[in-house]
Amino acid sequence: MGSIASILGGLIHLVELVVVVWCLLTWFPNIRWYDQPFRTLNKIVTPILAPCKKLIPPVGNFDLSAMVTIFLLEFLRKAVMALPF
Repeated sequence: MGSIASILGGLIHLVELVVVVWCLLTWFPNIRWYDQPFRTLNKIVTPILAPCKKLIPPVGNFDLSAMVTIFLLEFLRKAVMALPF
């Protein structure tokens, strides 16, 4: 595994962690998303989730777009880590 693949894999993993933290924070209704650091976190995660939200409608009260995004990011990370560079 090359150093470039390792760096890209680490960045993708960091994005996955940010999405997971955002998902966990959405369970708390008293969080004010317009205050820092939540506003910055929301600005980072919203564009990442937007393509999946367009394709996958919510099922009942559950928005599955975050789960699909995490699976896609993990697949992308494994694909990048398999590259020889």
